Amino acid sequence: MGGGPATAKTASYVLVAADAGTTVAMNAAGSTTITVNTGLFAAGDTVFIQNLGAGACTVTAGTATVATAGSLILPQNDAGILYFTSASAAIFYDYIQVGATSPLTTKGDIYVYGSSDTRLPVGSNDQILVADSSTATGLKWAAAASGGMTLISTTTLSGASVTLSSIPTTHKHLQLVILNCLQVDDGTRLGVRFNGDSNANRYYMWETFGSETNASYNADIVYISHYFDNGSPSTFNSVTTFWNYGDASVQKMASNCSLGKNWQTDTNFVAKNNMFLYNQTTAITSLVLTMNTGNFTSGTALLYGVS
Repeated sequence: MGGGPATAKTASYVLVAADAGTTVAMNAAGSTTITVNTGLFAAGDTVFIQNLGAGACTVTAGTATVATAGSLILPQNDAGILYFTSASAAIFYDYIQVGATSPLTTKGDIYVYGSSDTRLPVGSNDQILVADSSTATGLKWAAAASGGMTLISTTTLSGASVTLSSIPTTHKHLQLVILNCLQVDDGTRLGVRFNGDSNANRYYMWETFGSETNASYNADIVYISHYFDNGSPSTFNSVTTFWNYGDASVQKMASNCSLGKNWQTDTNFVAKNNMFLYNQTTAITSLVLTMNTGNFTSGTALLYGVS
């Protein structure tokens, strides 16, 4: 009933006119196709197709057209009827409709569609799913785009000055973190020059310290620490952010916060905030750190790229 005599096939096969009213039984370990061409069958003819093998069998339109509401891919033990509406067109009625069987085999696999329903194998740990029109399914697993903060360099502060050079311009902003920098007296301050530039007409600084606000113009350096010390050596820490440092079309702006021992009491810690403007559009590719008096004797400079 519904199939007629069966002919066994073990390799891809092209239907012939004699297959009308019969069963084509594919039994192969690997993937195979059954091709449908025009001019062989009349309207109302049927061919029953079943797949007994482990390899998927795909009903393929050759010169004829084949429509289906299900799938043209038959997994093992699936079957369907090819019904001809004319000598050049057929409808394939898949017995197991879409969603009735799952191609998923492994933990984390997902069910996707390319030219048909299929399996997208799970990616590697920490990968994310990305749209990609060049792949068969339009999707792929890929490493997540880099973001957050990337440590560019770690530098010990010593000598008269320290230069952080060859700074890549691939990030949006820079963040300079100074840790445990020693100030030997209350006249010592740590300053920064952009690209080593000491031109006195290019730096502007606005400084807030407690209730005091000071502005410096036409300086040759910007300071990222205050006179924190009270006559005895003490350390300070600071964080400075250089905004849009790699953009060669805008002037460079930075903001800073530093924390150290109160230079008046030597018992409390106070914070100092700065805003800087470097009146140049050149991308920042190096920073020169220097004390206004004496040398660095301790401390670490951490430079981060911020994306």
